[in-house]
Amino acid sequence: MVDNVAGLARTGLRDWLVQRVSAVILALYTLFLLGFLLLNPDLQFADWQGLFAQGWFRMFTLLSVLSLAGHAWVGVWGVSTDYIHPYWLRLLFQVVVILALVVFVAWAVAILWGN
Repeated sequence: MVDNVAGLARTGLRDWLVQRVSAVILALYTLFLLGFLLLNPDLQFADWQGLFAQGWFRMFTLLSVLSLAGHAWVGVWGVSTDYIHPYWLRLLFQVVVILALVVFVAWAVAILWGN
């Protein structure tokens, strides 16, 4: 029997989608920051702080951080399953990467909404 290839479970479609959507979000974020820097050649700390004080930009930054974490996880998972053959070592490596990504995302949230 043929399974539904359009489903998001165990087909690779979910990983493909995460990679593509996160790449678009990261590209948009990079282009926005590049444009902001080019349009403000005499950028001062107050201008930079003003940009990050806006709620929409904080959300855009958080979305970009989450996209980076998702993009990194899919890539690391693919590489680790291809090249780390002892199961216990691959599992240990993936757990360490997951913990690092969680710490990085939490750190970004603390920076964006901390005092």
